[in-house]
Amino acid sequence: MLIDIHTHTYPTSDDSNLTPEDLISEAKKVGLDGICITDHDGFWNPREIEKIGIDNDFLVLPGCEVTTEEGHLLVYGLDKYIFGMHKSAFVKELVAESQGAIVVAHPYRRVYRASDSLSTQAYKDLLKKTSAEPVFENISAVEVRNGRGSSKENAFSQRLAVELDLPGTGASDAHQISDVGTFATLFEDKISDLKDFIAALTTGKYRAADLRLEHK
Repeated sequence: MLIDIHTHTYPTSDDSNLTPEDLISEAKKVGLDGICITDHDGFWNPREIEKIGIDNDFLVLPGCEVTTEEGHLLVYGLDKYIFGMHKSAFVKELVAESQGAIVVAHPYRRVYRASDSLSTQAYKDLLKKTSAEPVFENISAVEVRNGRGSSKENAFSQRLAVELDLPGTGASDAHQISDVGTFATLFEDKISDLKDFIAALTTGKYRAADLRLEHK
């Protein structure tokens, strides 16, 4: 199943101009089987998400992109923001208690610069230093393909996942229509609800997919 596991909608994400209906309509057009709505530090009511999915006859799953001091985390399995979630360690405790899952979003941000690739040794040193950061402990996967990242930034994320020996996911990080249909995650298992999705994330049986190539 092809699922875009990282998208944003307005007004919960105030930097997005997508309504859930716009997002779903475009997701269907580009051949996706489902989406996760992961608005910035804002949690949807699970019942509202379920209703949106039923009304549009499409798999829609709830999540959240939580902003922490150590990086951005795509969190699945929580349903509300609690003071203290600006610390990744606290987020991980909450997710563990709820038996959820975490994917580190666009790990190249605030870390990688194009100049870092000019020296092979500098690149290796940056990968090693970044992989040792605590934000990468106790997570399910690393986002290795982000629709708003450059090819070099995404390549860094891919190398980072290899360094960490973690599976990689793909997503559009959609904030507007043109973002939808870039990257997604191809899961081997059938996913019908959030419980299935979280279970699938823990198996590693998936890969980042470039939708522009998958349908050629």
